[in-house]
Amino acid sequence: MITLYTFGRAFGLPDPSPFVTKAEVLLKMSGQPFERASGDVRNAPKGKLPFIVDDGTVVADSTFIRWHLEDTYSVDFDKGLTPEQKGVAWAAEKMCEDHLYWAVVDSRWMVDANFDKGPRRFFDKAPTLIRPLIIAMVRRQVGKNLKAHGIGRHARADIERLAAKDLESIAGILGDKPFLMGSEPCGADASVFAAVMSALSPHFEGPITQAARKHPNLVAYRDRCLALWYPDLAAA
Repeated sequence: MITLYTFGRAFGLPDPSPFVTKAEVLLKMSGQPFERASGDVRNAPKGKLPFIVDDGTVVADSTFIRWHLEDTYSVDFDKGLTPEQKGVAWAAEKMCEDHLYWAVVDSRWMVDANFDKGPRRFFDKAPTLIRPLIIAMVRRQVGKNLKAHGIGRHARADIERLAAKDLESIAGILGDKPFLMGSEPCGADASVFAAVMSALSPHFEGPITQAARKHPNLVAYRDRCLALWYPDLAAA
């Protein structure tokens, strides 16, 4: 049995981390039985979630989890795709993970209103006396990470413009297809769905959410993926 270590559901999302959602969807797509367990980044192999334990084998990072499933269980997440389609799918996936993701992090952690009703809740179990210090320290580190990535060096309006372009590009690739590359989901759908779901989260407001809502096909795609992989959330 595979165990997937997660943060747990929050803010109306399958998980506050799109990478955890990606890994969970990949596991569902693989058909392999698995269970979820609460994870702790302090004990995680690479200091982040998700990771899996599969019969004693520990695999960290959602992409390496995908490759483990492909190599170990002969799963072909891109069955039927041409080399060109595989290239487009990979590019869309990495745009979501290495660019759009960081714009969303900025909007969640650096905008006070979103932080207060979102990430601040992660610290509710911290000791009351030192909680403000922990929050300030972690939030400061997130800001440093954003600047190290590069996106945190831009004005917020410019970050939001970049995110809007990412969402426009995803909507363009999706077009009127049910899933990213056609009538059936491929491996990249796990990541793209997680990113679109996060951007559309009604728990948060702001230009990125508004930009996502401008694309009806992204909203329909989110709903279609929810019905397939998270029917309980789709009905909520």
